[in-house]
Amino acid sequence: MTLYFEDLKPGRVFRSGPVTVDPAEVEDFARRYDPQDFHLDAAAGAASVFGSLVASGWQTAAYSMRMLASSELRTIVNGLVGLQIDKLMWHQPVKPGDVLNAEFDVMSRKQSRSKPGFGVVQLAWRTFNQQGELVMSLENAIWVAVREPATN
Repeated sequence: MTLYFEDLKPGRVFRSGPVTVDPAEVEDFARRYDPQDFHLDAAAGAASVFGSLVASGWQTAAYSMRMLASSELRTIVNGLVGLQIDKLMWHQPVKPGDVLNAEFDVMSRKQSRSKPGFGVVQLAWRTFNQQGELVMSLENAIWVAVREPATN
């Protein structure tokens, strides 16, 4: 089923996952994008505020994006076109071997006045670990095509 602006009503929830945090990916991601010792070395992670090796928050965001792109939202007619991210928070560290799941809630929507063939939909993302603990959240605005644009 292809999704349009009209299908994304406030209160609708999309779920995706699981994704397992691969230990080799944690090191590779950190080496390439966030080379801090507590992401790269188990001993440094153990000595850190986290008490163990942890994934980069940016990697958690990337896993969450993977889940978004694997959810039913992947069927939005014009693709997942992001406009803005707000209130990004990392609530708990993510560790190698964690199993993540995500929920994407439609918070609100507004049809564009300047481009009546599109609207902006506000999503709330929540990513959880295998214990059900919230590990990351954010709000995101996406650009979605209208099924039947108003004609004047």
